[in-house]
Amino acid sequence: MASGKKGNLYEVLGVPRDADAKAIKKAYRKLARQYHPDVNPGDAAAEERFKRISEANAVLSDQEKRRNYDEFGGVSLEGGFDSDAARRAREAFGARFGTGGRAEGFPGFGGQSFDFGNLEDLLGRSFGGRGRGRGRALRGEDIHASMDLDFLEAARGGEKRLTIARPNPSGAPITETVTVRIPPGVSDGGRIRLPQKGAPGRGGGPPGDLWATIRVRPHPVFRREGRALHVEAPISVREAIRGAKIEIPTLEGRATVTVPPGTDSGRKLRLRGKGITDPGGGPSGDLFVTVQIRVPRDLSDEAQKGVDELAAFDPPDLREELFK
Repeated sequence: MASGKKGNLYEVLGVPRDADAKAIKKAYRKLARQYHPDVNPGDAAAEERFKRISEANAVLSDQEKRRNYDEFGGVSLEGGFDSDAARRAREAFGARFGTGGRAEGFPGFGGQSFDFGNLEDLLGRSFGGRGRGRGRALRGEDIHASMDLDFLEAARGGEKRLTIARPNPSGAPITETVTVRIPPGVSDGGRIRLPQKGAPGRGGGPPGDLWATIRVRPHPVFRREGRALHVEAPISVREAIRGAKIEIPTLEGRATVTVPPGTDSGRKLRLRGKGITDPGGGPSGDLFVTVQIRVPRDLSDEAQKGVDELAAFDPPDLREELFK
């Protein structure tokens, strides 16, 4: 993905060059939803835009790739790019032409215009012969696909089969089914990389990668916030007043949680380590149980009298704090 073909990556996502990681992620998610192929079936322009958005996010959301892109521009995205070798090549070029290593086409090079001469050859040799000149080994293009997962599949991880279309060495499209390993805790919008499962390279270059963008279907009971897992649990008035031990669902099965006496509706109870697994190997999140008091309906006259008797224990003014 060269900058000349793909355009400025910041412009692709519509963010300024000093945008932080949160702004880049927000912009990517908004555009990805707008241009996703499933939302625009048969729209080749939207599909190409989605691909450019995904490629831009892959670079700008990666600290090292973004740093290299800011310094060297699109050439940093070529296969086999070596930032240290590129700096040496730039210095050698600058020493030869008296430019101090600055040249047009690189964001940090000052915007001066020079005849590049054999700069492309110099960089190509620095990057292990994978430059863009004729006869050199070229890395294949990356392929992007989406993969739908159930909530529990994403939370627990596992393996899933994905059928993709990619070109063979002659350029003709072929259909292939690959196995994707799902890391436990992968989130909606996350991406899984399958090395060398993209388009074939040219001139002996390696294949590109396959990037599978994850879309997680919502769960009827669980709700996720980062690595925290949330579930609502109904309790009776008696359980709220006197306390109780209740069963609640977790990712591993049923668990018991204690409802303290005098629990109000909306109170959160926590089960440590019962949330979402960290794909990076960190500690798992917690499971938060929000209790909701269910009030009985269609009470008999006798039951209504019992409720009236409970009124003697009500605080004098439940809503006093609203007016402070």
